[in-house]
Amino acid sequence: MPFYSYTAISSSGEHFSKIREASDEHELARLIREDGHILVSSEEQGIKKGPKILVSIKEALSSLSGVPLIEKIVFLRSTRVMVMSGLSLPRALSVSIAQTKSKRFRIALTSIREDVIQGKTLSEAMEKYPDIFSPIFSHMIRAGEESGGLDQVIESLILQMEREYDIKSKVRGALMYPSVVFVAMIGIAILMLVMVVPQLEETFLEMGANLPVATQFMIGLKNFLFSFWYVLVFIVIVAIGGLLAFRRTPKGKKVESKVLLFLPVIGDMTRKTNAALTVRTLSSLISAGVPIARSLEITSAVVSNSYFEDSLLKASQNIRKGEKLSQTLRNYEFLYPALVLQMLEAGEETGQTAEIFRQLADFLEEEVATMVKNISSLIEPVLMLMIGIGVGFFAISMLQPMYSMLQHIK
Repeated sequence: MPFYSYTAISSSGEHFSKIREASDEHELARLIREDGHILVSSEEQGIKKGPKILVSIKEALSSLSGVPLIEKIVFLRSTRVMVMSGLSLPRALSVSIAQTKSKRFRIALTSIREDVIQGKTLSEAMEKYPDIFSPIFSHMIRAGEESGGLDQVIESLILQMEREYDIKSKVRGALMYPSVVFVAMIGIAILMLVMVVPQLEETFLEMGANLPVATQFMIGLKNFLFSFWYVLVFIVIVAIGGLLAFRRTPKGKKVESKVLLFLPVIGDMTRKTNAALTVRTLSSLISAGVPIARSLEITSAVVSNSYFEDSLLKASQNIRKGEKLSQTLRNYEFLYPALVLQMLEAGEETGQTAEIFRQLADFLEEEVATMVKNISSLIEPVLMLMIGIGVGFFAISMLQPMYSMLQHIK
């Protein structure tokens, strides 16, 4: 059923605004009347003015996409401030619902608010939406509810998510420039093959020039694009679709994770990024009072690399058998930097594992930021070299027959 945002008048004459689920506006008015209020105005959530087909496409894309991480951070920040100011949790959720841009997130928060009003805890209500709120959410919120320090736990969760967002943003930013340049290179190459090569080919044929292998290759590539462009498009679509489908399989995740771990430069950044995310998440969960074995299981769902995931699940099993975490992770020295293992041992000896993990996460995140800057600096000359090779090959392919013809004229 759709959700409606509405304005109504209470029995005391006070105006108020809320969001409620109803099959249509008539049922909405009836439900509000039964509560002793009078409906003033209502609007179905997500309905925008414009062509129906555009609205349908937008809604379909919205349902397929996830909730942006920044939306969750804003939600946590506003909720924490309002709870600390003395607002009740349902009221704080109502304000957050009004501020949320994502329709999917707004619907989830509306349902959570209704569950809280009916007596459920916030963590219980969040567990209904595991695709929006990962296990780290519900477990840390539950720990805060049980200890009475919900605002401190939310603050820790905000810090955790902000650091995660910061790392991902830096990595995406480093990859954005080479991606744009690569796409531009492909576009320019296709444009040259379609616009320039046909004209030069006519000149070569008219003059009866003997074409070298490189020139024949360029002309053959042009002819293929002209005659069988649809085959190329089909191959590209099938290749991308097959690759994406393979990545979703357990074997595909393993292959991708292994490639990322052992690529030059990228492999080191992958290790440190996942290690930083691991120790940051463990620090937040352990500080919130979540048992370390369960913390490892939750963290395994947060990391992006399947080898890190396997190591954390194995560590959780071994800890339940009485083994130390540092001892278990020694079997995965190819994943975790030596500093992580050394600091973990120190934390276990002093009983300050959570604090040491927090400091270690700060250090590793700084290292990742430095590596991203260095990679960005390294990529630029590599791209320039690739462009130079491409331009040089094209120039030689097209100019070599011209020099041959000039020599025959002499």
